[in-house]
Amino acid sequence: MSTYHAIVWIDRSEAHVIMFDREHMEARKIKSRSHHKSTGGHVGSHREMHGRGDKTSGGHSPKGGHSTSDDNFYHEVARALAGVHEVLLTGPAQGKDEFRAHCQHHDKDIDKAIVGVVTTDHPTDPQLVAMARQYFLKHDKMQGDPSLG
Repeated sequence: MSTYHAIVWIDRSEAHVIMFDREHMEARKIKSRSHHKSTGGHVGSHREMHGRGDKTSGGHSPKGGHSTSDDNFYHEVARALAGVHEVLLTGPAQGKDEFRAHCQHHDKDIDKAIVGVVTTDHPTDPQLVAMARQYFLKHDKMQGDPSLG
């Protein structure tokens, strides 16, 4: 399904990709196949103090936590977004930031389509669509989208 808008709720174990337009909606759940899940880590200067910064150990990401992103998982999520013009990225913690960083390096078309990143807990798919519709209505009006006239 090729639509103009999508919302992605993502953490390190799964992603809910919901593409929609005014009349249609298609939801897809993508699970990570990675068995190693990071449990967090040190953040900011505190991690540097303990020798856990990315310069010293190489095992921690710049945002904290372990650099154990599942590239295959993030590629699969990006493939699911092919053809979407605007993406709102949501999620509870670092997964959304890791996905965005992945796209900046590997899936540049998807990175260009990401128009916002919002921290959320675990909303239902209908709640995600409602949030996305409200977000995109405001975003598109700010961008001067003539189709909203």
